Amino acid sequence: MKTVLRIFVYLRRYPGLGAAQLTCAILMTALVIVFPEIVKRVTGDIIPNGKHDQLLPATLIAALAFFCTNLFNALRIVLNNTFEQRVIFDIRSDLYRKIQRLPMRWFDNKRTGDVMTRVTEDVTAMERVLIDGIEQGVVALLQVLIVGTYLFFQNPWLAAISMIPMPFLIAGATLYTRKAPERHRKVRRATSSMNSLLHDNLDGIQQIKAFTREKPEHGRFNEASNKVRLATLHLMKVWAIYNPSMEFFRNLGYVLAIGFGGWWVMTGDGAVEQRIGILTAFLVTLALFYEPISRLHGLNQIVQAGRAAGERVFEIIDAEEESDIDEGENLPDPVRGHVVFQDAGFSYTDQIVTLHGVNIEAQPGETIALVGQTGAGKSTVINLLTRFYEYDEGKITLDGIDIRDLKKSSLRGAMGYVTQESFLFNGSVRENLTLAKADATDAEMWTALEAANADVFVRELPEQLETNVGERGVKLSVGEKQRIAISRVILKNPPLLLLDEATASVDTETEKLIQTALENLMANRTSFVIAHRLSTVRNASRIYVLDGGRVIEEGSHDELLAKDGQYALLCRKSLIAESEFA
Repeated sequence: MKTVLRIFVYLRRYPGLGAAQLTCAILMTALVIVFPEIVKRVTGDIIPNGKHDQLLPATLIAALAFFCTNLFNALRIVLNNTFEQRVIFDIRSDLYRKIQRLPMRWFDNKRTGDVMTRVTEDVTAMERVLIDGIEQGVVALLQVLIVGTYLFFQNPWLAAISMIPMPFLIAGATLYTRKAPERHRKVRRATSSMNSLLHDNLDGIQQIKAFTREKPEHGRFNEASNKVRLATLHLMKVWAIYNPSMEFFRNLGYVLAIGFGGWWVMTGDGAVEQRIGILTAFLVTLALFYEPISRLHGLNQIVQAGRAAGERVFEIIDAEEESDIDEGENLPDPVRGHVVFQDAGFSYTDQIVTLHGVNIEAQPGETIALVGQTGAGKSTVINLLTRFYEYDEGKITLDGIDIRDLKKSSLRGAMGYVTQESFLFNGSVRENLTLAKADATDAEMWTALEAANADVFVRELPEQLETNVGERGVKLSVGEKQRIAISRVILKNPPLLLLDEATASVDTETEKLIQTALENLMANRTSFVIAHRLSTVRNASRIYVLDGGRVIEEGSHDELLAKDGQYALLCRKSLIAESEFA
């Protein structure tokens, strides 16, 4: 119930809409009892006594009551939809905002498909709680209250007998609700697992085809889909027992009313015509009483589904955010770029230490190269400098300031980062470039593209800067994507550069052109270069060789070759000809 209440807490943001909607609901519900009163008057007085002149006014009053009821209902629906869509917008906005503020560690343990399911399907399930919970639930409760009061006002004895099924209805709803959350959680978890598998397979469709894994992967998907089917069937089987049972007890109320009401008409005091009118009106009103109760049982199913979905959404909203994301000081201007790692240590998990007492220094304007075998800790050094992850031991400073004392936005704003596997968003070339500089002019974009040797192929694209590159830049070659990514960093013009083998995915000729552009860009800037190619690091100011999370060698290219240590061994193992480093 706590989760459902948290969903409804969002309603407090719009008190005016809530009050207007509630007013319409009360008015339309109050008008419901007009028709039973007209029925009682017509059947118990006008018809038996032949009051022909009163029949038309009574009929017009009933028609007017129905018209006003539906008018208020229409207004209520419009208000409710406006109300509900604003609340859903707020929930989605809060959820997306939170996702952006979560630390990278959180994403390490989450599947993309699962997160997507929570943002789309789970929020939609919460939406049903708001649509039906407010639009129908509030009206149903008001109708039960108002009509129930009217029944007791008409005939307390007959009303009490008609309410005999109510304890059974309440008990049934309580029993159903007790285990319902877990049933719905199983459906949500199974759906999330299926969507995660689908997302992974769509991302890896090329590998599936290359390894002819279509049939096995189809089998895996069917297995995941079957879990959704079984969980949903179990949910529906319980509902198939619960809902008809509740309908039986609801109909029992009508049976009791007609039985005892008929006996009262035949044996009661006074004019039988009047009692017939009261019983007829009572039966009409009783239908108006039990109908919303039936609706509430249906709403219970929707609320439980929304509750399970809400738990998954609020699990993200309640997750711990990146530390100090908006706290700290801004970098002083200008940024000199003096970076120092002092005995820095870090581990992604408690069991495995990734960096041990790393000491690295980059003087302003120097190019620092990080080399080593896969898993040596090179990318982790960059991740700590950008504060994608927070170091566990030691200290990291930028221009003498501990990076933990800096605003992350200020720190990252001073950096340009090009990864080995470049990422482009599904948009135009222009949109991907303006990520670096929102107000960049066309001239600035073409200058950046030219510096990265990307202007030629961009001019040949169908719409040049306006050409859509597709999801992850699928419409471009690997080398073209990388050059767009490098252009983006050139356009940003940051004081610190972080290059994770930025030229690894391009051909030799293009690499030379890009390398020249990068060398010009790195001039008078502090640059960290993760490299696997000798041509990328031989001109670095200083090279740090990492192995097992430790710095085992440092020095210039020539100094490290002279030592004939790990660096020299890496050079000999490289695919580059011996003449390049001899």
